[in-house]
Amino acid sequence: MAIYLKIHKSYRRVVAFCDCELVGKRFEEGKIQLEVRENFFKDREVDEDEVKKILKREQAEDATFNIVGKNAVKIALDVGLISEGNVGKVDGVPFALVLL
Repeated sequence: MAIYLKIHKSYRRVVAFCDCELVGKRFEEGKIQLEVRENFFKDREVDEDEVKKILKREQAEDATFNIVGKNAVKIALDVGLISEGNVGKVDGVPFALVLL
């Protein structure tokens, strides 16, 4: 399971991670759109263990998170970053936003 992860640094860190195969795609359902842009999500490819380690560290630092894809959402659920009730779907693609 390959995940792309990028950490944006501003006044607060934004951790963006998604399933690799979703980068560059756009999903629509009614008026809702989800665009998985390469410049926002793709910095480096990481494995599940590395993602979990980074998520735990960044959660402790009060970061925000953008999560897209079945595998990425599962990892976020596994580490307790989100719960099932926080997961939305656009055209069958799960996503979550976390603002701590």
